[in-house]
Amino acid sequence: MECKNLVKYFPVRAGFIPKTIAFNKAVDRVDLAIKKGETFGLVGESGCGKTTLGKALIRLIEPTSGEIIFDGLNLLALDEKQMQNARSKMQIVFQDPFGSLDPHQNVLGIVGEPLEIYKVAKGDDVTKRVSELIERVGLSKQHLYRLPHEFSGGQRQRIGIARALALQPHFIVLDEPTSALDVSVQAQILELLKALQTDMNLTYLFISHDLSVVRHMSDRIGVMYLGRIVEHGPTSEVFNKPLHPYTQALLSSILLPDPDIRQQAAAIKGTDVPSPINPPSGCRFRTRCPVVRPECPKREPNFIETNPDHFVDCIMYE
Repeated sequence: MECKNLVKYFPVRAGFIPKTIAFNKAVDRVDLAIKKGETFGLVGESGCGKTTLGKALIRLIEPTSGEIIFDGLNLLALDEKQMQNARSKMQIVFQDPFGSLDPHQNVLGIVGEPLEIYKVAKGDDVTKRVSELIERVGLSKQHLYRLPHEFSGGQRQRIGIARALALQPHFIVLDEPTSALDVSVQAQILELLKALQTDMNLTYLFISHDLSVVRHMSDRIGVMYLGRIVEHGPTSEVFNKPLHPYTQALLSSILLPDPDIRQQAAAIKGTDVPSPINPPSGCRFRTRCPVVRPECPKREPNFIETNPDHFVDCIMYE
């Protein structure tokens, strides 16, 4: 999965007769490449554009411009029928296990619906395949005819994962799949996702604000701020040698499980994130950056490779 210069702007409308007065620049000129079989972690503060980027990659929301290349196909050049065929190889597991399942359908209907839409199976064959999927994610055949409200949060997320696996996809967007779950249940879901990836050779985009979880799951990490990726590289490199001041601040906020160690978060000027409707010129982090320079307001986005496969968008390394 690869995107080039990907943009997604949302119009902001106002007035008695709604008129577009500005644009929310949720994703702004993002370049990203996710290798087959890896987990690419995407981190950043709430509202930085992580979920919008994930949904745009699979055209769950339509990008404003750019290119999305998946298995050699430019997804933005496909017509509706071609896109439907490609969509079977891309799936998403949503953040909310309560709101992402149809409350009026039982498990058989929820997981079996993709099989029927794509005419992969019908009748008893649907029941058989759904039973296999449900058991694969740690539930049992007894759960097939139950409704979502009869399950716990962890069980509902397992149902969501089974639905995503129904069409044997190549690429799955995991949009904070454990953030609504208890810690003990989170661990179970994460181990399930890792086991499924190994067994089915899946590629993941793992979106989360929990840096410890991302470190556990990801092969490479991208750090996102106000619609742009400011640093990306191998997990060990980004965690052990963070380069961008924003990445350093994020990592310094992780609490260590030792009450005898007093931590001090990296300094960030101010507390408010600028509006994505009117982001700062040049480097978008400059209004909060502790090492801002006079050239930062005029600087264009430019990734610098500091180590093999470790890139940072910061004037300090030019």
